[in-house]
Amino acid sequence: MSDDRIYIFDTTLRDGEQSPGASLSINEKVEIAHQLKALGVDIIEAGFPVSSPAQFEATRLVAEQVQGPIIAGLARAVEKDIESAAKALEPARNKRIHTFIATSPIHMTHKLNKKPSEVLAMAVKAVALAKTFTKDVEFSPEDACRSDMAFLIEILTAVIEAGATTLNIPDTVGYVLPYEYGRIIAELKENVAGIDQCIISTHCHNDLGVAVANSLAGIRNGARQVECAINGLGERAGNAALEEIVMAIHTRASFFSKHEASALLNIKTEEIFKTSQMVSRLTGFVIQPNKAIVGANAFAHESGVHVDGMLKDKSTYEIMRPETIGLSGSRVVLGRHTGRHGFVDRCKQLGFSLNQDELENAYKRFLEIADKKKEIFDEDITALINDEIRGIEHTYELEELHVVSGSVAMPTASVRIKTPTGVVQAAACGDGPVDAAYEAIRQAIGLSPTVNSYSIRAVTSGKEALGEAVVKIVDNKRTFMGRGVSTDIIEASARAYVNAINRLVTVQP
Repeated sequence: MSDDRIYIFDTTLRDGEQSPGASLSINEKVEIAHQLKALGVDIIEAGFPVSSPAQFEATRLVAEQVQGPIIAGLARAVEKDIESAAKALEPARNKRIHTFIATSPIHMTHKLNKKPSEVLAMAVKAVALAKTFTKDVEFSPEDACRSDMAFLIEILTAVIEAGATTLNIPDTVGYVLPYEYGRIIAELKENVAGIDQCIISTHCHNDLGVAVANSLAGIRNGARQVECAINGLGERAGNAALEEIVMAIHTRASFFSKHEASALLNIKTEEIFKTSQMVSRLTGFVIQPNKAIVGANAFAHESGVHVDGMLKDKSTYEIMRPETIGLSGSRVVLGRHTGRHGFVDRCKQLGFSLNQDELENAYKRFLEIADKKKEIFDEDITALINDEIRGIEHTYELEELHVVSGSVAMPTASVRIKTPTGVVQAAACGDGPVDAAYEAIRQAIGLSPTVNSYSIRAVTSGKEALGEAVVKIVDNKRTFMGRGVSTDIIEASARAYVNAINRLVTVQP
């Protein structure tokens, strides 16, 4: 393995989940962790175990079930945090405790109310304690980029002596620019005693839109680990996007090293798109069409000049091939006459491995949609399977929906819903057709969660496009996300609401 090896540290399950509204269930975290392993991520930060029983259990289950990658748990530089992380990580074959404490004057003064000498002592003590549980210990000086350089050098030198093996340099508030961040990494590499025995890591936030650029500047100046998240999820404006980091290194490997991309990264790039879609589905965060690498328009060409160039040689306007990230490269259209075999084969090509029950449900919904829509694209099938077939137990099922609405008519809706105790029907009025449908569902099921947010979008283009609705509901201060798809956006909205309620009842005691 080359000395230029770059390690990908994924924090989707920890920092990414801290995105407002992106809360994941324990099972969803484990599902994502398995996919991160398939992607080839080197380190998975599974959670912040001491912060809640759910965080502890999710970290423990990932440590138990996902063998191969290093599983990390976050801990403040306090004894109870480190002990909690160590306990949660016990099942892991490869484990890491990631401990941190703020080092900038503004954080030490206003958040910690501690002197630099006290912070240094806490950091050393935390690393030393973590070292008694695992040989792999990472230390992060929070808000490093607004810290005094002399103190940063002092505390990093001290934690290396205490046993730290990875030094992470966070741009916690996304303040610095690429040249500045690269210079910080270079200066630390030159002046911290013993740092050549450690891996330097980046952790950049995107408040100024330069998280990926900062991370790449860090690599260019000696960092060998990048902390990032799928789709750039994270606090505020998010973290550096894993897919952008990976493909920048993959596409421009010669800029970072004399070695080929395959020697620099362990990532299986063909799993990128599938992973991105999974995280989008489970968090409810829709990917913007012009998002780099994984957006719907990332490999789309419309301009006549561009299309002409593409027809002559794809390299004229594509610096990456869509197949590299797991896309088929061309749209495959299915229809009502597509048989079961063709449908199953297409699902396999899209990366879905369905059991018999899931296959039957998916094919049934496929035929229902095919009766309404002449052409069904890959995106439709992905939305269908991800949003309605996979991931949750269907306690309630929407069997029928009838809605009456108009400019002068009172919007009314009636529903027929299959429940564990039988089929129930209900009707209601509302401020609009969606509101009426939701009220009828509430009456039928007997639950009244509040709608926090609601959005709709077209999965593909054209007047027969499959519509996707995303709704977030709140019950007892807990947020649940649901999705639904249909050629009718009112039906999609109702399916999304029922989907969210199914998630709610799944986690109820």
